[in-house]
Amino acid sequence: MKLTSFTDYSLRVLMYLAAEPGRRATIAEVSSAFGVSQNHLTKVVHFLGQQGWLANVRGKGGGLGLALPPERIVVGQVVRATEGAALPAECFGDDPSRCAIERFCRLRGVLTQAVDAFHAVLDGYTLADLVLNRTSLAKVLFAPPAAHRA
Repeated sequence: MKLTSFTDYSLRVLMYLAAEPGRRATIAEVSSAFGVSQNHLTKVVHFLGQQGWLANVRGKGGGLGLALPPERIVVGQVVRATEGAALPAECFGDDPSRCAIERFCRLRGVLTQAVDAFHAVLDGYTLADLVLNRTSLAKVLFAPPAAHRA
């Protein structure tokens, strides 16, 4: 199962903030650290704030911060929220009857099991698990941009 860039960016933003808990960041900082568009990150940050994972403060002294401790942010929940319903094949779409073998096909059941297993693995991890190497991550993420190229 391939994740969308929206999910990828969502996880990166959360990891960036969890690498140094209590630290506020800006979209520009996160964008620079990962080399991704500020426009895309703005949408991501807004969504993560709506979901209750980020505390987004506007204005002077504002920025992005985690709204919950990293131990309470479950990776599987983030992936489900950012990806929406899993559609591994056409028969999972709005009109499964388009398939000639729909009534007899066992593939749908197999794929459902696979998606459930995928989510079960992700549910076993929190944001805290993703940043156990917090010190190493911080060295890379918070280094001046020139240091990334060295």
